[in-house]
Amino acid sequence: MVEEKREELLTVREVARRLRVDDTTVRRWIKSGALEAITLPHRGKRQAYRVKRSTLEGLLAGSLPNI
Repeated sequence: MVEEKREELLTVREVARRLRVDDTTVRRWIKSGALEAITLPHRGKRQAYRVKRSTLEGLLAGSLPNI
């Protein structure tokens, strides 16, 4: 049996806290394409996104292009 590896997804707020920036900054990076994210179906006032933990860890490790 093949077991699918599921990666943890982080909210915009979780990413912002980890990077010590405002939520709006993270959303701007996502919209500009500087930060890869998964777009969830739109519900409410704001578009919902999720960022893979590996993407954030790569950014923190410096292996991704600077934002």
